[in-house]
Amino acid sequence: MPEAIPLNDSEASPPARPARRSARDVFFALSRPKVGLMLVLGFSSGLPFMLIGNTLTFWLAEDGVKLAVIGFLSWIGLTYSVKFLWGAVVDRMRTPLIGFLGRRRGWMVATQIGVGTGLVGMACSDPRAHLGALVAFGLVTGVSAAAQDTVIDAWRIESAADADELGLLTAAYSLGFRIALIATESWILFLATAVGWPLSYAMFGGLMTLGVAAALLVSEPIRADEVMEAKSVLGAVHPLRAIGDAVVGPFIAFFRTHGVAMAALMLGMITLYHLCDYMRGPMSNPYYKALGIPKPTIGWVRTTIGLAGSFVGIGLGGLSSVRLGNLRTLVLGAILQPLAVAAFALLAWRGGGWVLISAGPLNLTAFEAIMGFDSLVMAFSGVALVAYMSTLTNLGYTATQYALLTSALTWSGKTLKGFSGVIVDGLQHGRTLLEAYGLFYLLSAAIGLPAILLCVILATRRVAPPPAG
Repeated sequence: MPEAIPLNDSEASPPARPARRSARDVFFALSRPKVGLMLVLGFSSGLPFMLIGNTLTFWLAEDGVKLAVIGFLSWIGLTYSVKFLWGAVVDRMRTPLIGFLGRRRGWMVATQIGVGTGLVGMACSDPRAHLGALVAFGLVTGVSAAAQDTVIDAWRIESAADADELGLLTAAYSLGFRIALIATESWILFLATAVGWPLSYAMFGGLMTLGVAAALLVSEPIRADEVMEAKSVLGAVHPLRAIGDAVVGPFIAFFRTHGVAMAALMLGMITLYHLCDYMRGPMSNPYYKALGIPKPTIGWVRTTIGLAGSFVGIGLGGLSSVRLGNLRTLVLGAILQPLAVAAFALLAWRGGGWVLISAGPLNLTAFEAIMGFDSLVMAFSGVALVAYMSTLTNLGYTATQYALLTSALTWSGKTLKGFSGVIVDGLQHGRTLLEAYGLFYLLSAAIGLPAILLCVILATRRVAPPPAG
């Protein structure tokens, strides 16, 4: 679990970790309403991620949009790369019209409504006739989704009473997010086969009401709100100083807390950590289509083996963080990710139906095994990174600083993956399409190697806990 973070201005060091808990204590903790609501908020946060990402590429590929265009349209996800801007807004401003709900709850509701509206708008836009409208509604969804992530992350960190509860909320968030990814990456394939892509998108847009309900039921983090209110009062007296504090203050505080060299190392590691996964993202579904794997088969594998692998990965990630520590778990995740991505290259030369294990009733194909391993590894590494980043923020700047970290995580991947279609097209010269895909996956895996080096360097250095606001 993640180390504790300061919860008020008087705390200069993390609170002590509670004594080892019994199974009964753990069960009681899991049954807390806060944990259940965090699970729903995690689902709400994860719902739009694939719908403006990899799942959208499947829809576009089936409608005959060119690979290069599909790759470029993945830049809609760049809205996640400027989260620090949304963080500055939600840290300093109350939500227009519904500010009475509180700073965190109000922005949760507003952004969730924005995501739902954007998804329904995408559902009403035919890619073949109104591609521009689909992109515009995709941007609405992306901005709202990124802002929603920012405020939910801030609430998760600020609401934690101690280190164990932060770990519990992080695990619940990760599980909810992962369920949403499965729903929007696999279950939607069954739905799209039955009713088509537009109605499927509209139905998932309606599911954002679950997030709205959870946001209305959570409690506003009082101690954090007091710090932000104090900064708002200062801003009323000194507006220019308030603007500087909202936008520049979080960066200054982060580099002052950790030191320039260590802060740069942290941001560099976070930037490269998931790069190999991001890079292959837009081409995954077109690759499966080129392999001739039907949508229902992909959906079934993701729902069964993929979901099971994700659950195992989340559990192992949490266990490894407790037993080995966050930094060692980060190193392990950095090593496993390129292996998982490179494994997909095997399908290009052997085919998706290649039987890996055949023993009695067990008939495991290479596609199923690779998908399961990939889901486990990405869930494992994701939990480790989220838990680690959650320990690095200062109260009063929670949303902006955590957004800074997640922006560092996504900006390079979201930018570079836009060229993925061009790369595959370039690799195809003198080769078959599947051979080009195979080389592309190996190239994507190699991009993950620098992250391993940075994780190892970071793991050898001692990081002091951040002071409060």
